[in-house]
Amino acid sequence: MAEFRTRVEGERAYLLRYASLQLRDRASAEDAVQETLVAALAGEKGFAGRSNLRTWLTGILKHKIVDAIRRNSREAAFARDPAADLDDLDPLFAADGHWAEPPSAWSNPDASLEQKQFFAALERCLAGLPAKTAQAFMMREHLGLDASEICKELGLTSTHYWVLLYRARVALRECLQANWFGKQ
Repeated sequence: MAEFRTRVEGERAYLLRYASLQLRDRASAEDAVQETLVAALAGEKGFAGRSNLRTWLTGILKHKIVDAIRRNSREAAFARDPAADLDDLDPLFAADGHWAEPPSAWSNPDASLEQKQFFAALERCLAGLPAKTAQAFMMREHLGLDASEICKELGLTSTHYWVLLYRARVALRECLQANWFGKQ
């Protein structure tokens, strides 16, 4: 039991980083991680070494994150004007809707993805996204939820969801171009 507890506790920093990216609120992330650790320790016999400990803990954490998102969406209504997010993307496009300046081609994305600095740059870029946009993107790309689940959890229409996803991808591409690929 003590050895298992030590191994579980050793994953706390990783789990906190993961939860912080998803929830964008340190207190909520810490709560989700704490709930994950308690659930893991209570379910030690369920683990039994059948998978990687980090993978198992991340699976538990994903459920705790979804619970936190549900809880937060019930507690506070979305008060922000979604059209306000469009203003900061307008300079990227010409009047005809095409890129004003197309992003440069990536030289070798597979090699870049393997580098730890890339993930640090990605985390900084994600932190720069508007909260609702980042949440929709992370729920889709990291948690693997489908559009209807995300719309339900975040209180979005299908159209608004796809707009947020598009904005996230464009903003992340621009940020990574400026802070990662453009520096290579």
